[in-house]
Amino acid sequence: MEPRFDMFANALGAKISKRLYNVSLAIEQSPLPKATQNLMMLRASQINGCGFCVDFHTKEATAAGESAVRQNLVAAWRETTVFTEAERAALALTEEGTRLADAHQGVSDETWAQVRKHYDDDQIAALVSLVAVINAANRMNVIVRNQGGSYEPGLFDGMSS
Repeated sequence: MEPRFDMFANALGAKISKRLYNVSLAIEQSPLPKATQNLMMLRASQINGCGFCVDFHTKEATAAGESAVRQNLVAAWRETTVFTEAERAALALTEEGTRLADAHQGVSDETWAQVRKHYDDDQIAALVSLVAVINAANRMNVIVRNQGGSYEPGLFDGMSS
């Protein structure tokens, strides 16, 4: 399967992609733990079937020191012992915020209470924004059929402007 469209080869597509990347940089620089961010992005990308983003976030998490065990178990995080309560709250928010069409209530009050229990306001702003941004990136990549497998960590470093 070949990609349908190269967003970076199109002036408007590149401009939009860079702006999305700059939003992700603000989230990355937030007080939300980087390990939590990586797990959330990996989980949303798995749910959305975005091979490019699964490849991207797995390799970036590995480069940041995340264990293979935790990365492999993120798809079944409810049935594991390797995630903290705070990470579980973030993963629940990620799943419920990603599967909006599957959950007529959106994010449950129980999940929101767990998020409030473990994160401060700045971290919550980052959590909510991360769910929105990774879902946007997943959708863009799935629509244009960007394939996973060839990502190299740091590929997008220096893209901000």
